[in-house]
Amino acid sequence: MSYEPTTTTANRSTDSRFRLPSLADHAAATASIRTLEGSNDSFRALRDVVRENSAWLKPLQQEMSRVIVGQTQLVDRLLVALLTNGHVLLEGVPGLAKTLSLKTLANCVALQFKRLQFTPDMLPADIVGTMIYSPQDGKFRTKHGPIFSNLILADEINRAPAKVQSALLEAMQEHQVTIGEETYPLPNPFLVLATQNPLEQEGTYPLPEAQIDRFMMKVVITYPSRSEERAILDANATTEPGLEVRRIITAEQIMAARHVVNSIYIDDKIRDYIVNLVLATRPPIAASLNIDGYIQNGASPRATINLCLAARATAFVNGRHFVTPQDVKSIALDVLRHRVTVSYEAEAENVSSEDIVRKLLETLPVP
Repeated sequence: MSYEPTTTTANRSTDSRFRLPSLADHAAATASIRTLEGSNDSFRALRDVVRENSAWLKPLQQEMSRVIVGQTQLVDRLLVALLTNGHVLLEGVPGLAKTLSLKTLANCVALQFKRLQFTPDMLPADIVGTMIYSPQDGKFRTKHGPIFSNLILADEINRAPAKVQSALLEAMQEHQVTIGEETYPLPNPFLVLATQNPLEQEGTYPLPEAQIDRFMMKVVITYPSRSEERAILDANATTEPGLEVRRIITAEQIMAARHVVNSIYIDDKIRDYIVNLVLATRPPIAASLNIDGYIQNGASPRATINLCLAARATAFVNGRHFVTPQDVKSIALDVLRHRVTVSYEAEAENVSSEDIVRKLLETLPVP
């Protein structure tokens, strides 16, 4: 089966269904929204609310950039997760500042933070807590584990065995923990920021598909550029690197910003575009795009919800009160790459889930 697009680039230039977005499209969408602003006071009010509640974003980005050189996309994705209460899975080789980025974000936010180093001998009680017998009164008392924090750094999450993963799964999805016969709610906000190393295979456990789907985004970290590498050298080639940051935001500001994100305007055409992207990973639309044989499992409805939320948060991070198609396209790869499972045929032809998502973004018509 050929992996070439069913419609060539030359054909797309004459077929409006497969026209790729351009700067003119983005400008037209922006102009359309601004036209609505002129006739609708609520749009102007929403714009002012977004500006007011996003004032902390630039200082936070600047503070994190003092420690994290480059990796601007990683910082933006962490902010999107913080604004949408979505969990993030970071994948990259050792030494690319995955753990440092998460610790820096936690130090910039006035929230409780706990770091969990996952190991093959870890038990569920090491995360959620357990019942402890008290000989003084002959009763069992609940001892809460480190999961009862706002930000959880799950370092090398793929080293934990299945029982630990199942305990973490309830916390990620339900925002609660069951210890014995009692169920305890987790603090709000609650966010799991996990890292995994794609190189080492010994002593690791593949994450279950059900748990992978709970992560809003999977962000792949790449090597820095030459100039960034030199900046890293100048800043950290010392026995006392400057890794201290100051607190920028509070939990109240985060919760207020989340309410504003929910109010970000998203047009019905963009909603349909999001649905079309997700449906294209499943039959029969995948078959019409000549990629059905490369997909074993398509994205779930959770991908549709998360893509809409992430697009709204992306618009908020960019200081806008409305979503453009480019917001969807810029975040779609991180939302979908871990939800599309490729077939054996795709693996044989070195076709990855990222290749499939990129083809969908290039092929599907953009509003």
